[in-house]
Amino acid sequence: MPSAPPAPVGEGRGGRLIQNEATTEIPVHLLFRDEAGPRSVAVGPAVVGGRSGEPPRLRRPVAAKARPQAEVDPALVERAARVLPGAAGVLAGVCGAAGCVATSWWAGVLPPLVEEALRLPAWAGAGLGPAQWAAYAGAGALGLFGFGGLARGRTGRAWVLGLFGRYRGTVRRTGLLWVNPLLLRRQVDVRLRHWRSEPMPAADGSGVALRVVVLVVWRVRDTARATLGVEDHETYLRECVEAALARIPVEPPGAGRGSVEAAGEALTRRVARDAGAIGVEVFSVQPLRIEYAPEVAAAMHRRRIAALDAQHRATVLTSVVDSVEDTVTRLTMRGLVELDDYERKALVKDLTVAFAAGRGEQAP
Repeated sequence: MPSAPPAPVGEGRGGRLIQNEATTEIPVHLLFRDEAGPRSVAVGPAVVGGRSGEPPRLRRPVAAKARPQAEVDPALVERAARVLPGAAGVLAGVCGAAGCVATSWWAGVLPPLVEEALRLPAWAGAGLGPAQWAAYAGAGALGLFGFGGLARGRTGRAWVLGLFGRYRGTVRRTGLLWVNPLLLRRQVDVRLRHWRSEPMPAADGSGVALRVVVLVVWRVRDTARATLGVEDHETYLRECVEAALARIPVEPPGAGRGSVEAAGEALTRRVARDAGAIGVEVFSVQPLRIEYAPEVAAAMHRRRIAALDAQHRATVLTSVVDSVEDTVTRLTMRGLVELDDYERKALVKDLTVAFAAGRGEQAP
């Protein structure tokens, strides 16, 4: 039977869309060439093709820029404020009160009972004139300035002083002190403190959601930065702990003590670095309680029970196999029985069933 003439090119695909198109076979090995052709750019730090005729050039890998660390104004550093002993304020206040009494006696408005108590000489009084009012103002200002600047410094507390928004120093002294009453005082606790958090979200190395309670031991090292460098240093510390828990994996419940200590060391380094910028010194961040999140707790509990059951089954099977092997070896070596292959297999089967049943009855 004569063969049909070959169909014209293009009839099987509905005709050519471009009249001058041509089909060329591409060798298979060219599809998998590693080098890039002209005017092509390879992705990544590989080959950058140039113009035709030029050899390919290598692009240097660009190093990723390091993430900037949080920092406050470098000029904002704690320094000692200028204060006076409390005796100076008491003396100034007493002088102001005595000046007011003397001015009242000079003006003749001092009550007779006070004059008798102070044993002042009789005086008709010059009246309340401009001089007397000026003396009242000066003595009253001295008394208010003296008594109003008295402050009590306590151990473990510090005063951060500011004047019209400008930092004027920190007072760490104890006892009765005199501080300029025009300065704004902010009390800061500089004692060693600890904070036990509520359950915070975390994850283990596999990404399973956890809830972790941590104990943070810290103190304020630089009162100026802790008070003026951030709005609330305690809130900032809390957020640093949350960020560290989000970045550092924590071992799930039941992990070894070494894993928990390693996670605590990593958390301590991370939080200490982040909180050090605001003058807060962190000594330790230790996980106290680690538990699965409520949405995965039931599934992880079943998974753990299954793993324990599989481990128990493997232990029982190993023990049964060892017992059967020891029994068959003793019987054959002592010449108590002579077994061929079939009888040996049957004996092993019977002993395995018997030992397994006995182990199952002993299991709780």
